[in-house]
This record gives sequence, structure tokens and C-alpha cells, in this order.
Amino acid sequence: MTKILEQAFARASRLPPREQNVLAKWMLEELESEKRWQKAFRRTATQLAVMADAALEEHRSGRTKALGLKGT
Repeated sequence: MTKILEQAFARASRLPPREQNVLAKWMLEELESEKRWQKAFRRTATQLAVMADAALEEHRSGRTKALGLKGT
């Protein structure tokens, strides 16, 4: 376990039990959510790469236009 994770758990252990449970539930849900995202990206990595290449080619060939957002 890393030092920062140890620190986080040490601080969390001082919370009231109800708040510890809320934090623990949130952490478990986040870890599961991350697993689902990783799985989804692995399944679609090739398709995403093809779409990114197509978008870049459109931009390079001048078939895109600026959105007019500040800072662009």
C-alpha cells in the first residue's frame, strides 16, 4: 500500500462509522466503474482509433471548422 493511501485510510478511520460506510461504498463503486470503463475501451479501441484517424484527416484536409470557443 502506498503512503498516501495509508494516510487516506488513517484519516477515514477517524470518521464516524456511518461516514466510513458512505466513503467505502463510494470507493467500491468507483473501482467497479473504472473496471467497466477499461473493459469498454478495450472492446472498442480499434473502432476509436479508426474514428480518431478519420477526424484528424478531416481536420488536415480543411473539412472542419472552429467552434468559436474562447481560447481556441
